[in-house]
Amino acid sequence: MQTVVNFISHITSVTEWIMLVLIIGGGVFLAIYSGFAPYKYIKHSIQVVAGKFDKEEDKGNVSHFQALASVIAATVGLGNISGVAIAINSGGPGVVFWMWVTAIVGAAIKFFSCGLAVMYRGEDRNGNILGGPMYYMSIGIKKIGKPLAVFFCIAGLFGVLPAFTANQLTATINSVIHPDQYIHLGDFYWKLIIGGILVIATSFVIFGGLKSIVKVSGSLVPFMVLIYMIAAVVIFATNTNAIIPAFSKIFSQAFQGNAMVKGSLWGLILLGVRRAVFSNESGLGNAPMYHGQSKTNEPVQEGLVAMLGPYIDTLIVCTITALIIIISGVHKENLDGILLTLAAFDKLLFGYGSELLMVLVITFGVSTLFTYSYYGTKCLTYLAGEKIGKYYNHIYIFSIIFAAVASVDLVVGIIDLSFALMSIPNMIAVLVLAPKMKAAMKRYFKSIKKTYA
Repeated sequence: MQTVVNFISHITSVTEWIMLVLIIGGGVFLAIYSGFAPYKYIKHSIQVVAGKFDKEEDKGNVSHFQALASVIAATVGLGNISGVAIAINSGGPGVVFWMWVTAIVGAAIKFFSCGLAVMYRGEDRNGNILGGPMYYMSIGIKKIGKPLAVFFCIAGLFGVLPAFTANQLTATINSVIHPDQYIHLGDFYWKLIIGGILVIATSFVIFGGLKSIVKVSGSLVPFMVLIYMIAAVVIFATNTNAIIPAFSKIFSQAFQGNAMVKGSLWGLILLGVRRAVFSNESGLGNAPMYHGQSKTNEPVQEGLVAMLGPYIDTLIVCTITALIIIISGVHKENLDGILLTLAAFDKLLFGYGSELLMVLVITFGVSTLFTYSYYGTKCLTYLAGEKIGKYYNHIYIFSIIFAAVASVDLVVGIIDLSFALMSIPNMIAVLVLAPKMKAAMKRYFKSIKKTYA
């Protein structure tokens, strides 16, 4: 197994540098290319999410809010709780700064990519809207679009498997409840049992299709974010003197590098990009699959809605997790993944934090399990057709069992490699089609100029 992990790590070390250039370089380019205009319309984007500009006659399957909620359900999850812990454990507090940078430039990527997902849409034989990177690649780019779409979908089949989520959910339940102390079956068999329970719960939702997924996600997301915020407020209110020093550590160590990170400063930057991309998925192409289903004919509106994702996901939720871990001081201990965050919560919430976080992690994780299945179904449907595509959910739920018993190094390695491979064709397509989105942007912002006069 360690040989497999080492092999994946070797391949990933090459592909991730390409991802770094495309996401950070591409994101900066898109922000400048747009004249930073999307960043100026945050208020308008919130109004769009609220349904102020909805039109009944527009094409689409879900509302702006449902699309955003589903994407956030997929991103505001264990990447924000466990992924941040892995990043800080590996690179120290300074890695959080580079997660912020990636989120800010990632917002520009989300604006362009999710807008393109509405601009270039297809329909299935039943007249249902089809949107996502594979469609703006194949429809928008005539010569290389089809190969890019195929490459993206193949990588996506592995990238959206629930490996990390199922693995960390299992680790959380085992760590907090310790079921083996009640019934002695052994750690391996308890992981199998927990994985089986997750399979059953996930099956009830994902086999209900898109509308079932967005309905459940729309209900879970506001609740779980609210509870997480309340817990954070309690922690910060009882540790006010430690907040400024925690921020100070993030900024002071952002350019120092870390002995644990290969390549020192460049390795630290890459680690920050990797974990931020894992957290908010900017540049991967996952989010456009949901946003491409939105009930709107206006690409710019959906782009503005989509760019709220990295703000909520990384700048708010990831920052909260990072501050809690740094304030607690547990990042200096030999813990990794979700165990580090559990220790931080337990220390700062009067000994009851691990139980509360377990409930939140289950809610976060289960919502992620629901939403990721849709991504994989779309990828397989594009590659093999609707009849075969629907069987992806069977592969998906059984992979939960494998992930429950696998090592965290293996599942993180698989996801990191797949995400890097997904980002390459997606970012190429977004950059090639950026002029189309810029033209739509100019037209749209001119039409609403009176609103901001």
